[in-house]
This record gives sequence, structure tokens and C-alpha cells, in this order.
Amino acid sequence: MGRLHRLHRRVYAVGHRRLTWHGRCLAAVLANAPAVASHGTAAWIWGLIPSRPGTIHLTAPSGRHAKREFSLHRARLAEDDLAVVEGIPVTAVPRTFLDSAVTFAQARLGRVLERAEELHLFDRRAVEALLERAGRHPGVGNLRRAIAVYREEPAFTRSGLERHFLRLVKAAGLPTPSMNFVVSGYELDAYWQQERFGVELEVYETHGTRAAFERDGVRQEDLMLLGVETIRITGPRLKREPGAVIERVAAHLARRRRELAREGVRLSPVAHWVTGDSRTRSLTAALCVCARRPRPCGSSRSPARATTAAGRDRAS
Repeated sequence: MGRLHRLHRRVYAVGHRRLTWHGRCLAAVLANAPAVASHGTAAWIWGLIPSRPGTIHLTAPSGRHAKREFSLHRARLAEDDLAVVEGIPVTAVPRTFLDSAVTFAQARLGRVLERAEELHLFDRRAVEALLERAGRHPGVGNLRRAIAVYREEPAFTRSGLERHFLRLVKAAGLPTPSMNFVVSGYELDAYWQQERFGVELEVYETHGTRAAFERDGVRQEDLMLLGVETIRITGPRLKREPGAVIERVAAHLARRRRELAREGVRLSPVAHWVTGDSRTRSLTAALCVCARRPRPCGSSRSPARATTAAGRDRAS
């Protein structure tokens, strides 16, 4: 069977010491039994992060001072917080989220949740149940913020979402868009004719099929060929962070004016607008090219009368 090589107290390798990372992780868990792999180590074992952590993280109810190659965390875990992956005792996915939330930045934690959803490992109710019994765990606040996007909210109707968006645009002092504007047969929920920029307001339920996914890609390409840029804004995001959404819309409009000005398109002046958090954002003189308003490249709710900027140029 081969000779035994001591790795840790009461833990031996058979035949050689050349262990894989998973082998070293299992040896660390056994050496600190009843420990489990946790934090970034558990996230790696579950396949939730792209790079393997340098230090092996363990959680145990008690234990001696850990060796330098381990980071030992002390906590009493409930049965629901435990799992086994590839033979390694490990924290369950919700507990892995919670522990990782202590050190992971919000953006990185969001990517972990997204990866879990892709792997069909994400269970929002299980995460919320864990948060209810997590007490003062330092990862609670960060994880609550991260799962906000997954909470079931009362659905926006399309008309209600459009009204809400338009109110926010007007409150911010932005130019008022045309609503339900048709460009070459494509209806845009909000469209700024001068900037050739549109916003598509979405609820998750309306884009849940593969066919819809394919159509959306073709639609966006067709609009780009017409010189029209669009962005997508979901109802939950607009409700969750309206100020940030409107600031981004303002930034896109300013960018489009700069681009069109560089292309020689003459734009009507815009002195300034106020973003959703009530801060005035002045536009530079380059954005305020005083001239005639170009003719629109479409018409409200009328596909038959819709035309394109390129078509007008050819006609003239």
C-alpha cells in the first residue's frame, strides 16, 4: 500500500506527499475536525469564484491556534449550513455567501451570486432564512444588499413603468423624451430624437424565452445600423436606484451630444440639467451647439411614417 507520510497530527498521505489542492484542503479539514472548508475556500470548491485562494479557510466550533497555511474561523454552524462536495466537508452555499460577504467587495459578491444562479445553486429563500438567524455576523449587511436584486417585487406594468421613468426624467430636469416612439418599425419606450438615443424599459417576465433573446439581439443591431443607440433599464433596478439610473441616462445623453457634434450634426442648445440627486450638472459648450433641430428619424406610434436619418440624406 505504500508508506505513510505525516501531513498533520493524525492525518497521513499514502505513498507520497504530492497532493492536489483538494487533497491539501481535505487534509486541513481532517486535521481540525469537526471543521469544514469555508469562506473563499468553500466558494472555490463550489465553483463560485474563478481563482483559487492562497490560504485554506476553515470554520470549526473551537480549536487550537491554526497553522500558518490555515485560517481557522470559529463558529457553531447549524445543520443547514453544512454540505459535502467532492468528499470535502464544506459550508453550504448560503453560508458560503455570508462568510464571503465579510471580505468580498460588493461587486465581487454580486458576481458570486450570479455564478451561483448560473450553476442552479442559488436559493433566495434559503439565503434569507440564514440572514434571519445570522445575528450580528459581519457579512449580514453586505449580503442583504447583494441579494436585493433577487427579491420578488410587485411587478411593474409597462405603462406604469413608463410613467415612473418619465416622472424621474422630468424631475431631474432632463430633456423630455418622446414615449412609445417608432423608429423603422421598432417601438422605443423613450426616445430622444435629437440625440438619437433610446431607453427600453423592461420587466423580467417579458424576456424569458430564447426566441425573445434572439429577437432582442437583432433589434439592437438594426437600431445601431440606423445610428440609434439604446440602453435597457429594468423595473426593479429603476425602483431600487432611481437616482443612479437617471444619472447614467444623463451621462449617455451628454456623450451622444458630444459624438454627434464631432460628426458635424448641429444640435439645439441645452444649458444644464439636474440629476436625480438634485445636483446640477452643467454641460460644456461643446454640447451646446446652437442650431436648427434635425428632423426626427421616426414618429410616435406610426411605423408606416417612420424613416431613418440615412434615408433622409439619400432623399435630399
